Amino acid sequence: MNQFYIRVCGVFGIIGGLILFAGDMLLYYDSISMSLKRNMGNASDLRIIASGVCALFATWFYMIGLAQVYVAFKPTKPIYKTGVLIFFGCILIAFGIVHGAFLTIATTSKLAIEHHLDLKQAALLSERINEIMRLIVYPFVAVLSFLFIYPVWKRRTLYPRGILFFFPLIPFLVEDLVTKYLPNHIWIIVKGGYLNIILTLFFIASSIALWNIEEFKSKA
Repeated sequence: MNQFYIRVCGVFGIIGGLILFAGDMLLYYDSISMSLKRNMGNASDLRIIASGVCALFATWFYMIGLAQVYVAFKPTKPIYKTGVLIFFGCILIAFGIVHGAFLTIATTSKLAIEHHLDLKQAALLSERINEIMRLIVYPFVAVLSFLFIYPVWKRRTLYPRGILFFFPLIPFLVEDLVTKYLPNHIWIIVKGGYLNIILTLFFIASSIALWNIEEFKSKA
């Protein structure tokens, strides 16, 4: 893969993050209410449908962006570059599927509000499905973190060590700290779209790190 396509893959990853962030906002954003679940229930049919379509395109774009990460890991042993490709790919696909599970929460919440049902009880099954899927994905995150962090720290990839600050695990672990003191109108945006914000930032950092990768390799 030449330098042009490496850059293009990074741009696709960034666009994927922005698209799914927009999908998050279609579900969660409200200028007044700070209840994510109630905002989903109050979202129009068009917003919920558009959010689902966003997840489809974003997942495709994320997977194209993953090719850039694979290029960065090509100098490493097969276990690392293949492992990162598989586990990161599984997690990126899970982003789209889990977002789809949030659509069921939005739909059941919407029906509960329209028919004056208990909102918490109505969305309980949908939330349980979402939680189970997340629990399945977490071990993949743990394995990916080792496969990614170790060779990057040992300088066995084309990434600089600084990319670790943008590796999604790090901002994921400090989410509560980041969002705790935000004003309400900012909180609803950051909290609602946090996971896709951190992926967008990762692909931005990855694209910057690999933008002139041919020059880097020639110097090495």
